[in-house]
Amino acid sequence: QVQLVESGGGLVQAGGSLRLSCAASGSIFSIGAMGWYRQAPGNQRELVARITSGGTTNYTDSVKGRFTISRDNAKNTVHLQMNSLKPEDTAVYYCNADIQRTAWVSYKYNYWGQGTQVTVSS
Repeated sequence: QVQLVESGGGLVQAGGSLRLSCAASGSIFSIGAMGWYRQAPGNQRELVARITSGGTTNYTDSVKGRFTISRDNAKNTVHLQMNSLKPEDTAVYYCNADIQRTAWVSYKYNYWGQGTQVTVSS
């Protein structure tokens, strides 16, 4: 089985910073793209940032210049450094990854973490 476990959420004042981490564990042969999504109450889940296994990144426009996604392939982890946080960044943040579980099946399954709450007060 595969698990994605997030950590690092919390309450912060506007202008502050938080660092989210996500660790993948279990039956893992390789990991493709990893990403962070968020969902605020009443809104659809949206992509925040994504990073490929080769390190190519993309961000939603609202976080460009403030958030940085990174990964450690040796540790199967992905991080999201969030700076200059705004109240509109308040949401549950979810880790997502495409994971190949065995060497003989090349298909990558998509997995989600359980989510971590980020609350930014004004």
